[in-house]
Amino acid sequence: MGPPNHTVLAGACASLICTIALSQPLGLPPVPVPSDNPQTPEKIALGDKLFNDKRFSSTGEVSCSKCHDPTKVFTDSPLVTSEGINKLTGTRNSPTVINSAYFSRLFWDGRSPSLEDQAQHPIINPVEMGLIDHVPVLRIVRSDPDYIAAFKTVFGKEGQQVTMREVQQAIASFERTLVSGDSPFDEWYYGKRQDAISAQARRGFDVFLNKGRCVSCHTIEQDYALFTDNRFHNIGVGVNRIQSDIPTLVPVFLKANATLEEVDKAVLSNPKVSELGRFAVTDALDEIGAFKTSTLRNVAVTAPFMHDGSLKTLRDVVDHYNNGGITRKTDPVNDFLSGGIRPLELTDDEISDLVAFMETLTSPQFAAQKAASLNSASCDVSTTSMAAAASPMRTTEGAAQ
Repeated sequence: MGPPNHTVLAGACASLICTIALSQPLGLPPVPVPSDNPQTPEKIALGDKLFNDKRFSSTGEVSCSKCHDPTKVFTDSPLVTSEGINKLTGTRNSPTVINSAYFSRLFWDGRSPSLEDQAQHPIINPVEMGLIDHVPVLRIVRSDPDYIAAFKTVFGKEGQQVTMREVQQAIASFERTLVSGDSPFDEWYYGKRQDAISAQARRGFDVFLNKGRCVSCHTIEQDYALFTDNRFHNIGVGVNRIQSDIPTLVPVFLKANATLEEVDKAVLSNPKVSELGRFAVTDALDEIGAFKTSTLRNVAVTAPFMHDGSLKTLRDVVDHYNNGGITRKTDPVNDFLSGGIRPLELTDDEISDLVAFMETLTSPQFAAQKAASLNSASCDVSTTSMAAAASPMRTTEGAAQ
């Protein structure tokens, strides 16, 4: 099958040749790989094929790549919330899969402990891929000649020996190749190239570290920056809409004692349950309305923002924090707001500087991809191959490096 390839829109005038791989880009640590699912070129290629297979949906029209589109930085931007089978709309915005290998828990509420586990859930969610169970998936991979050969090569299994475990492991292995650093910030901060970012962005970085206190959750280490603390916080988005319902909604939810599979379905189909956030998974009252800290990498090209896609621009996001966890200054502050959220008193110039800094967190291949999509009228737009690495030991080469 060969190494996986993704087609991305690339302006010919940008001469974009990019790869995403299991190398170690500037600004990122080594990708964590579980001991029971080591990377191989063949497994990555198989995962790529599975990730893009529309037959794993009830309508034959939806694959993982519909909501995580490689031409849109592996999101479905600019959709506010994701669209699944029969144009059904869920309650959550699709985060990028790029750098998801570094998250300790997956989904906005952290209900999944690994990429392997996460891979199984959208397939049987009624508003995503819509299958009742995984039987159709197994029927396909056990009968399709290409899959038969691939699973035999990768796992040494065939027929009934192939289970969802192997399917999930292959998809997760592919997703671990979707890693991107080497942003202008990385060139400046870790590469010590002083001209890599503007003076305004450098001022914005000072706001990020100090007055804005962004670094408290969007962390930066000495040798790398994930821009996430891998934790969950109530920042005042969404939960404000159900504040009056919480006294009745929470006891009912606790009494129901829902399984994680039931939670998975409920949070994407019931807007009120969705806004319960991490509480829906843990039943911990102090996690009502708490959602995962997103990475800020590539944030400038993955709008809209927040778990519900309710904030359209980076300036909207900064304004929300500047107001102390409320979108409009007249909104009430919710009772479960995380303790560190309070008004920042940033000036308009400081807000602009902070936005300029966040724009430096875009990796070159995605900056070029975005530029090509915006300038298609004045630039020949062609397709360029984005090849994942054939080996975890291989050093990625190309314009992104």
